[in-house]
Amino acid sequence: MITGQMLRDAFISGANHITNKRQAVDALNVFPVPDGDTGTNMSMTASAAKRELIRIPDSSDVSKVADVCASALLRGARGNSGVILSLLFRGFSRGLKDQKQADAEHLVAALEKGVEAAYKAVMKPTEGTILTVARLAAVAAREVLTDEVTPAEIWRVVVSAAQEALDQTPELLPVLKKAGVVDAGGQGLLVIFQGMASVFDGNGIIELAEESAKSDSDSIHPDKNAAGEYEGEITFTYCTEFIILKKERTVDPQPLRAYLETIGDCVVVVDDDEIIKTHVHTDNPGLALQKALENGQLTNMKIENMREQFENQKKKIVEPVSDQGFRYAVVDPSREYGFVAVAAGKGVHQLFEDLGADNIVSGGQTMNPSTDDILSAVHATPAKTVFVLPNNKNIIMAAEQATKLADRNVVVLQTRTIPQGLAAMLAFDADADVKSNQLTMQKAYERVGTGQVTFAARDSDFDGHKIKEGELLALENGKLAFTEHDLTKTVVRLTKSLVRRDSSFVTLLFGEDISEEQAEAVYHAVSAKMPEDVEVALINGGQPVYYFVISVE
Repeated sequence: MITGQMLRDAFISGANHITNKRQAVDALNVFPVPDGDTGTNMSMTASAAKRELIRIPDSSDVSKVADVCASALLRGARGNSGVILSLLFRGFSRGLKDQKQADAEHLVAALEKGVEAAYKAVMKPTEGTILTVARLAAVAAREVLTDEVTPAEIWRVVVSAAQEALDQTPELLPVLKKAGVVDAGGQGLLVIFQGMASVFDGNGIIELAEESAKSDSDSIHPDKNAAGEYEGEITFTYCTEFIILKKERTVDPQPLRAYLETIGDCVVVVDDDEIIKTHVHTDNPGLALQKALENGQLTNMKIENMREQFENQKKKIVEPVSDQGFRYAVVDPSREYGFVAVAAGKGVHQLFEDLGADNIVSGGQTMNPSTDDILSAVHATPAKTVFVLPNNKNIIMAAEQATKLADRNVVVLQTRTIPQGLAAMLAFDADADVKSNQLTMQKAYERVGTGQVTFAARDSDFDGHKIKEGELLALENGKLAFTEHDLTKTVVRLTKSLVRRDSSFVTLLFGEDISEEQAEAVYHAVSAKMPEDVEVALINGGQPVYYFVISVE
């Protein structure tokens, strides 16, 4: 039988294993654009769960361990691969609900529920991906399941079947076959399964490699109670956190929230069917705990002296990254709308702020923010409805997961580029209702053409293009259009391709690696090739990775 301690250690082992192997998984990325990549996203997602799991006592049952893991994965999910990983284990946790220990049947049923949850969440599931690997692993496990099979034996079948499914992914996705690689997400899942198998087989937790441990500690976000949160005046002394185990599912958390706001600030009260997660800064933590007891039993209590922390940490204040420094704000009943945008680059940040974005989540192609990063920005926006602009296709799923955790209405606009996000905000009408605005903004961003110029991070054979490391890549609306060696020629050719008969405005956003002189030269070259009725603007976006981002409206 699998105990809670074994399952906890298995998840930790899987997290360590994907962290150790993340660079190898990253290298499987078919498209040669320099980005966060699958291995990095899955590693950081799994590490978020590990940070919670190491606090779980040995005596916990498998249901509790699986729930903690699933919740932490959901909040820490980065990129599409990280979100799908979180969905798989969220379903897995439901399959182990109310179980103290797990046998082989429980593991198979849990894995099947995980696969079902992941497939349901993806609008158009693609075979030959992480989904296929998970599904075929579950099918194989079900086929060999008998009363005599042990959990360790069934997990070996899971790992073996996942490997076989992974090996077949190039046959299901031609782009993988042409590139000579297997699916990166599927490989990442296999690595995690292998890490879990080490514990189930009695070989213990796979330890974090020294180099990975250093890199992991660099990328793991500082705890939100670090000094960075307390820059400025500390109004109340004690940071008080706890979880209430609801005595009844119908318990209303609003009276508790209202009370806490009378004795402190930074109040966060988020609930689901079984728990109420609570956070408050107060001078009277005892009063907060006493009031909370009216709703059920308390667990995971933590009270910390913020003034003492500040004195200890103020000489080495670090920029908080996990919540990016956002502070919770209660909803202002008089504010109908607010905006959260994801962006990288000072100039791009400023553009969104000028258009009315309340909070900017730092991130993009090189670093996909987590669900928790986006959620924190939403909770720092004191509006009844918050529109979220992911501005990257690999961030949309994480943003959509945040809607399930927020304590206010959240609408995710599926913007895939910075120009689309800017166009959406320009189309916003403060006097219109939510649905009308959503439709209007969607129509606006769908009309925008986006060009991006970056460089090839590796040699590749992609979509009919033989690409050499260092070559310029011209992307037209997310798809590789051509490769080049001359920057000016690349931007001119790409812009001309994007301009249509009804186009009237072109914006060139130049990145952090482009000088003012280079940008001006490109601007004049593009302007000379544009029709007379097309206006061209040049803006210092300061974005990483992309030398130029081109918006055509």
